[in-house]
Amino acid sequence: MNPLGEAPQAQGTGELTVTAASLEDWHQVAGWAAEEGWNPGRGDVACFHPTDPTGFFIGRVGDAVISSVSIVNYSEQYSFLGYYLVHPDHRRQGRGLATWQAAFPHAGTRTIGLDAVPEQQSTYGRAGFKSAHDTLRYGGRPERSGTPATDVVPVTAAHIDAIAAYDRQCFPAARRAFVSRWLTAPGHVAHARVRAGRITGYGVIRPARDGHRIGPLFADTPEDAEALFDSLTARLGPEDEVSIDIPEPRQAAGALVTARGLEARSHTVRMYTGPVPEIRAERTFGVTTLELG
Repeated sequence: MNPLGEAPQAQGTGELTVTAASLEDWHQVAGWAAEEGWNPGRGDVACFHPTDPTGFFIGRVGDAVISSVSIVNYSEQYSFLGYYLVHPDHRRQGRGLATWQAAFPHAGTRTIGLDAVPEQQSTYGRAGFKSAHDTLRYGGRPERSGTPATDVVPVTAAHIDAIAAYDRQCFPAARRAFVSRWLTAPGHVAHARVRAGRITGYGVIRPARDGHRIGPLFADTPEDAEALFDSLTARLGPEDEVSIDIPEPRQAAGALVTARGLEARSHTVRMYTGPVPEIRAERTFGVTTLELG
């Protein structure tokens, strides 16, 4: 039995070789993700790849890259799987399965999380993943709502340690290096709410292939999240669209973006191989990414 619980299909011609992906390789994979309608951020690859450079895998036939999967180890306990893709010209030949089999041991005994498209939920279920909740992608042109709160400020280098500590309460592992890159990457705009000298939330908006994406949006309260959302979207033009991915159990988050004119457009399913990591889930008003958690 293979990790996906399926019989291997007929192999295509040419031997598949699976190796760790270079940064340049992963730009090609990000292009595939865009073609699949994932709408990746324009600078995502430069932020993602250094998080675990040995956790990004590609399959080659000859010189051609034809498959991919990422298994990013965040800690000794937690890993996240994404970018499970096969080029359309090489599908239904067992190439994706072979890439998965070669890459999956990278996670060791860690709990693995992923966001599955609905049509693949049963496939991941056969590999030992269990569903935790749906995540809804909302999108649209955000409506303005008054003047942004004065205690929402642009993030500076002086905030990074405090934001990384706050992020750790909302994410299953410490990821300071990633957070630092994410806050300061070209084109990214990061804001924090600071009340009485304490971070009560932060958010990032970044340019995507189409429009902009917000993620993460972590906040103590709906009021904090609302102030951050309004600040992040304040500089968008009237025709600019924004999208944000919200765990379905977070009804307050859905109500916030719906009130700002966004609508649910698609959904994924968050799944795990082991115990669901304990976090301050009530603070999640928007996940960071579907590709790296």
